Amino acid sequence: MSEGSFVTPFAQRFEMRVPVVQAPMAGGATTPAMVAAASNAGGLGFLAGAALSPEKLASEVAAIRALTDRPFGVNLFVLEPAAPDHAVVRRALEAIDPLRADLGLPPGQPLERYAPDFRVQLDTLIELRVPVASFTFGLLPADDVARLHANGLYVIGTATHVAEGVAWRDAGADAIAAQGAEAGGHRGTFTGAFEDALIGTMALVPQLVDATGLPVLAAGGIMDGRGIVAALALGAQAAMMGSAFLTCHESAIPQAWKTRVRTASDTSTSVTRAITGRHARGIRNPLMQRLSETMDRIAPYPVQNALTQELRQSAGRAQNGDYLSLWSGQGAPLGRARREGLGAAELMAQLEQEWRAATARIAALER
Repeated sequence: MSEGSFVTPFAQRFEMRVPVVQAPMAGGATTPAMVAAASNAGGLGFLAGAALSPEKLASEVAAIRALTDRPFGVNLFVLEPAAPDHAVVRRALEAIDPLRADLGLPPGQPLERYAPDFRVQLDTLIELRVPVASFTFGLLPADDVARLHANGLYVIGTATHVAEGVAWRDAGADAIAAQGAEAGGHRGTFTGAFEDALIGTMALVPQLVDATGLPVLAAGGIMDGRGIVAALALGAQAAMMGSAFLTCHESAIPQAWKTRVRTASDTSTSVTRAITGRHARGIRNPLMQRLSETMDRIAPYPVQNALTQELRQSAGRAQNGDYLSLWSGQGAPLGRARREGLGAAELMAQLEQEWRAATARIAALER
């Protein structure tokens, strides 16, 4: 840490020069190259591992380790095995098939598996001894947290309101990722009604800091140095930033998705469960709008997610943004001034400069 830097215990623990965690983003954005670049640039990179088989998890972690000797993390979704009723799958496909036809795809079929086995994924993270593991969509039992600790893993739980943060604290988590309502992608809510958990980052972070006493990472709406300073002022020990990294050249999402993020406005996003069966924030497009008209047919996550996957992958290959799940946060327009195709290391350097400049401006006001 350079003299005069704002140092938090979380940043110190992971030797971070910049209090920025590159958020894990399912959908292909967080490649090993991005994760390693964020960590090498003084932040903490994170791999989205929820959709990966154990074998793919192992190969991605090996790729990250080949590119950096610094700490990094892997995120998983806490899920029970999915065994949907045949009628549920049929109803979902009846709504999806007209969209598949638009892209020249045949009618969809039930699948043998709808998501990787979470318990096997968890065992894989332990075997790989990854430095940091974070969890979304559910709460790990305390004995699982203890097993992660016994194998040297630092555990971060995702909370969208105070009760979830307290539950993670009581389960033994080391830190809390505070997911504000502004955040892009899937909502992590696992306690109570989704509608009651859309708490903004600015309200959520200090409440979680006060209620848990744990290091809190602020996620949602943070795109630049001003946001990092604000997160720290609220008591967070780092900012967890996702949408800012979506358009980096290491991001493996389709170019059509990157273009939509770069041209989004403050009102471009909505929260819907129509695409994957779980509420998520993304940029409105025909896929979201048309599936939202058939809410009575939407299967729960991960079934709906798996049933729409081939459709979205086909759209990605065709660079057709109308049929992609365009996950993005409300702060996306704040990144518009950045050069197209910026590398993750360059972005980290800009964020560090902006953060230090914003900190200096505030310090000057005190004189």
